[in-house]
Amino acid sequence: MAVCLLSSSFLRTTFVFSCIMFIFPALTESQQTGITRNYQFDIQMTNVTRLCETKSIVTVNGQFPGPKIVAREGDRVIVRVVNHVSHNITLHWHGVRQLQSAWADGPAYITQCPIQKGHTYVYNFTIVGQRGTLWWHAHISWLRATLYGPIIILPKLGVPYPFAKPYKEVPIIFGEWWKADTEAVISQALQTGGGPNVSDAYTINGLPGPLYNCSAKDTFKLKVKPGKTYLLRIINAALNDELFFSIANHSLTVVEVDAVYVKPFATKTLLITPGQTTNALLTTHAQYPDANFFMEARPYVTGQATFDNSTVAGILEYENPKSFSSSSFKKDLPLYKPTLPALNDTSFASNFSGKLKSLANAQYPANVPQNIDRQFFFTVGLGTEPCTHNKTCQGPNGTKFSASVNNVSFVLPTTALLQSHFSGKSKGVYASTFPIIPLNPFNYTGTPPNNTFVRNDTKVLVVPFNTSVELVMQDTSILGFESHPLHIHGFNFFVVGRGFGNYNPAKDPAGFNLVDPVERNTVGVPPGGWIAVRFLADNPGVWFMHCHLEVHTSWGLRMAWLVLDGNLPNQKLPPPPSDLPKC
Repeated sequence: MAVCLLSSSFLRTTFVFSCIMFIFPALTESQQTGITRNYQFDIQMTNVTRLCETKSIVTVNGQFPGPKIVAREGDRVIVRVVNHVSHNITLHWHGVRQLQSAWADGPAYITQCPIQKGHTYVYNFTIVGQRGTLWWHAHISWLRATLYGPIIILPKLGVPYPFAKPYKEVPIIFGEWWKADTEAVISQALQTGGGPNVSDAYTINGLPGPLYNCSAKDTFKLKVKPGKTYLLRIINAALNDELFFSIANHSLTVVEVDAVYVKPFATKTLLITPGQTTNALLTTHAQYPDANFFMEARPYVTGQATFDNSTVAGILEYENPKSFSSSSFKKDLPLYKPTLPALNDTSFASNFSGKLKSLANAQYPANVPQNIDRQFFFTVGLGTEPCTHNKTCQGPNGTKFSASVNNVSFVLPTTALLQSHFSGKSKGVYASTFPIIPLNPFNYTGTPPNNTFVRNDTKVLVVPFNTSVELVMQDTSILGFESHPLHIHGFNFFVVGRGFGNYNPAKDPAGFNLVDPVERNTVGVPPGGWIAVRFLADNPGVWFMHCHLEVHTSWGLRMAWLVLDGNLPNQKLPPPPSDLPKC
């Protein structure tokens, strides 16, 4: 196997390639065609100025957003992470299946203990059967506010896209910017029991854009030529907001989500939740339009909490092919704005989600589990817990905000679940008794129960290797309906059904799409509704599942799946690496 070494400088990533021949243990046939790509990630504090204020933020290699990882399907990726900051750190490679590499998944206290200051951990994984756009981010507390970047997975050499090759490819990463320290924001919220302060701006590729004060110079500009097609690799790295996105006077053709190709469809606006990725083709006007165009994103809002009600804008600029000046991009031109859906346009959100279908062809089949071994029903939503020490908290009626799955608000352990499982020392760390249905059923979309208290616990759901799973996730009316983007680590799943109101197990499965449902790693549970997914539990390990609204994760809307070993050697969790961090 060829190994290409990529070295990066401390403050900026400059890649130098050299190829060496190594012999690695036998891999599966789908893995044998790749090379190994090495990256160096130095976690460091860096001063960054936005909104006319400078703050010190946590970065990788001094970059914000962080460096992109580029690999091909079948490649091995090795990322050496050195922590130079006082914060404990872990990194998660969002959407990467991590087959036979659960120790590299990254969520703190689930698959690993954090990397402490002055320590190093090497993430080592292979891209198997995936191609498209994913992303990496910190997976401890709220540090992913500034620690994130794209993962670009190209097809194997010689394998074309299932659409016309684009002229250029451009990452578009949405984020949120706080003037305050986000670690202080969530720490204060958890102490008081109230909702956290919201961000001060949204960003495109780290830039807030001209609609915010003092930000005209910090604007992302996409410079294009007439009559060309560009592939936009769109990532929502925002902490707490689903986003609508549109480019004035242009259409987008969606061709992939979460590194899985979909049947192409055109749309003026797309919706993307935190954690999701979308590849969309932008075909520019055939003739120079003598105008510039805003590309804008603003939130889709379903809950009752306060939110950042602002809009981020970048600018689409056309090169004038007839210009003979030193700059062929004209600034003093009309600037058109897109029309975005209303903030609470759930009808658009539902219609957009319904258009997503797998290619489901011979080359890219949709291997939907047709026969189900285990069925699970989870309620997902908010709740409360009593204020401690006879104090009055800032949550509903003097309580503390909380969140749960099946009324269990997940408590992070003080040692990693995966390590406890592998060593057979789970006692006192976690219980294998996560409820497979709600313990106290009620009319989930009707009048909420009087008692909204959750149960705090560390429980996992155990399933045998290769179990065919059907999971229905139901939003509830407790503290109001809200969309919840749920992410499952270690797996892709097929979204076979969705609806509003209470899920009806007697009637709703008849409408499931078992032919070409979209395949994802993150999906929004509709506000006041439900979603049904299916997946094959073919990846031994402990896998986190959580809402990708960071505030809900912090409140406990999270749980873990424990997939047992299979019988064959390649169906077993391998031992941990020697440099695995200790708690």
